[in-house]
Amino acid sequence: MVVIVLVVVMVVVVMVVVMVVVVVIVVVIVEMVLMVVVLVVMVVVVMVVFQLNRWEKEHHRGLGDHRSLSMVGVPRVKRGWVWNQFFVLEEYMGSEPQYVGKLHSDLDRGDNMVKYTLSGEGVGSIFTIEPSTGDIHALRSLDREEKSYYTLRAQAVDVVTERALEPESTFIIKVQDINDNEPKFLEGPYMASVPEMSPVGTYVTRVTATDADDPTYGNSAQIVYSVLHGQPYFSVEPKTGVIRIALPNMDREIKESYQVMIQAKDMGGQLGGLAGTTTVNITLTDINDNPPRFAKSVFHLRVPESAPVDSSLGKIKAHDLDVGTNAKVEYRIVPGDSSSTFDIYTDAHTQEGTVVLRKPLDYESRKAYSFKVSASDPHMDARFLQGGSHSDSAVVKLSVMDVEEPPIFSSSEYSMETREGAAGNTIGMVKAHDPDTGHSPISYSIEWNRDTENYFSIDPVQGTIYSREALDRETTPKHNITVVATKVNDPLLYSRVDVVITVLDVNEFPPELSSPYEVFVCEDAKVGQVIQVFSATDRDMPNIGHRFFFKSPRDIRNKNFTIRDYGNNTAGLVNRRAGFGRRERSVYEVPVVVEDGGFPVQSSTGTLSVRVCACDVSGSILDCSTKAFLLPLGLSPGALLAILLCVIILLSIVVLSVSLKRHRKKDALMSSKEDARDNVIRYDDEGGGEEDTQAFDIGTLRHPEAVEDSSVHRYDLRDDRNGEDVQVYLQQRLQENHQDDTEPPYDSLATFAYEGSGSAAESLSSIDSQTHEIDFSLDLTSMGDLGPRFSDLTLILSMRKDNEGESRLPHAEGSEPRRDD
Repeated sequence: MVVIVLVVVMVVVVMVVVMVVVVVIVVVIVEMVLMVVVLVVMVVVVMVVFQLNRWEKEHHRGLGDHRSLSMVGVPRVKRGWVWNQFFVLEEYMGSEPQYVGKLHSDLDRGDNMVKYTLSGEGVGSIFTIEPSTGDIHALRSLDREEKSYYTLRAQAVDVVTERALEPESTFIIKVQDINDNEPKFLEGPYMASVPEMSPVGTYVTRVTATDADDPTYGNSAQIVYSVLHGQPYFSVEPKTGVIRIALPNMDREIKESYQVMIQAKDMGGQLGGLAGTTTVNITLTDINDNPPRFAKSVFHLRVPESAPVDSSLGKIKAHDLDVGTNAKVEYRIVPGDSSSTFDIYTDAHTQEGTVVLRKPLDYESRKAYSFKVSASDPHMDARFLQGGSHSDSAVVKLSVMDVEEPPIFSSSEYSMETREGAAGNTIGMVKAHDPDTGHSPISYSIEWNRDTENYFSIDPVQGTIYSREALDRETTPKHNITVVATKVNDPLLYSRVDVVITVLDVNEFPPELSSPYEVFVCEDAKVGQVIQVFSATDRDMPNIGHRFFFKSPRDIRNKNFTIRDYGNNTAGLVNRRAGFGRRERSVYEVPVVVEDGGFPVQSSTGTLSVRVCACDVSGSILDCSTKAFLLPLGLSPGALLAILLCVIILLSIVVLSVSLKRHRKKDALMSSKEDARDNVIRYDDEGGGEEDTQAFDIGTLRHPEAVEDSSVHRYDLRDDRNGEDVQVYLQQRLQENHQDDTEPPYDSLATFAYEGSGSAAESLSSIDSQTHEIDFSLDLTSMGDLGPRFSDLTLILSMRKDNEGESRLPHAEGSEPRRDD
């Protein structure tokens, strides 16, 4: 236990020591890092201080350089430049080079040991310096607008050593501006427009001029605008160049365009300033301030009485001093006694008023007309409506000239009617007269190209129209002809009129029901219920205008239905009975008498077949067939169909069961399809399976050579000892087999295989049976082993052996006698 405590104590001590060591190491590292940071900061501070001292020394050196140079005429501080620009006047025109200034160094003691040099823009070509004195001159005239200042560099060097006494110094020579450029307008001439009648101060346009002189020096570039020509109509703002209207009520109709000259002058417009001018063409635009005015108060027109309606009779014009849409004029006839005879409309292109005829003129009834026409501005400016009338009026006097006129019919079109039938009927009459004062006789005729069939004729004097041929409405119900009325005194004057002749129908055909209506009535129909609405047709005339009457025959009183005539060529079949029964009667025949309103009255009798139907509560038809009577107690057709299907299924099951029973009974005797009547099956008593059974076609046994030969004798069977006839027995069995479909076919031959030498019976081959005879010497007792089927045959053979030892029988066991039938 003590050992464990000691170990734990030692571990704790070790851990404490380790932690102390780690802390010490961390502290040492932190101190070292801090020392490094302090050293770096100190180095940076030293470098910054050193650099600042260096920059200060260089700065003092530069100041010493500047102090070593001075400019003549420029104030200076000891050991330094008082730095100003050199100036040179532009456009200097003196004969000597223009003095610019002087460079001087403090090191120059006047012993010509200092040489001044100059470099930079224009040195040698524009500027030059005197090396010994430092005087700078301009060799030629300068233009400030081309270049406003030049930058040059000056230096003082020792003449002997060519050593620079002073560092190179840069200075500027600025070209001092003089007023040598006049103001210039940016555009010109200016084009402007302003509405006429504009108030004073209305803005027109603005002009702008520029001056190339220095705008920062003096007034050389200060521009002032003024009007030189164009007053008192327009004014210009001196500082902005905005042109405004200075005179009120400037009328375009008096003067439309103005030319204004504007001056731009520098030096603030003072005397001695330079000036530039421009022209401003100002046009007054039109406003609708003038009403239309007729040039005269009376207009005279002459019109022939034959002028057609809607024709132009003449033109009048009112002038409007405005232009464009403002010059539109609206004409109208002032209401009066002639306002309905004439009309006037405005020509959109010429703004003239065209007088139009609205009614025919007749010289004989009226020879002159007079009416007033007004002309107005439809869009007059409201500001000028109070200044006076915005419309004008004039009188139009119209004289009617007499002309020879063609005959005039009493009607513009004639409509006549005639009944179809015989020729020679009087159809109607047309009438025309001569409107002139001479009252010439009139001759009537029919244009042949409108009556090519020559159906009609006309009395040339009276204008009576007749039928030349019998007319048939069914062939041509309407005829259109043209009657010509000609003046007898002047055949060139004639008139035409259209005549429409309608052929009226003679009531030839009786009306009939429109269609064979299929009418249904519900079994629970109510008394007074309309069952069917029907109508009629008539071949005599179109349906429009027909009048039909419907009723029941007088000699038939129908207690079930009645006919109700609605008076609009339709009628209704109305029920008179409460309820119908299909078991009682399924169809009712209702006679209907239809009469027309023609002359003579025609009528016919039609029949409506009404079928009684079963309906639902809403009156919709469910079924109308009589087979519904077979439904038991209201069964639906679906339920009846289900019952019928069940009966068919039961009958099918019964028939199928009977067929299966008969088939099983038949299969007891016939084991397979190979038992068919046309097959011969060979049996092998020694065993074997289906593969040992072979089927042979019975046709192979029917050889022509097997026909009964004359050498073979056939013997009729005689009664045996027991008195039984074998033939009768076989016939009975044959009849039984024919009647019983389940019995196997005994009229086929059964072939038994040869059993070898150990058998008492020889081969029963069907082939051998054609050429071999039975040996009755054999022992027939062994045939008893064949079973009961061969007992009768054994008995017969035994009797034959006893009676006829040498008799021969066909060797075909199990076969029946040949059927003669």
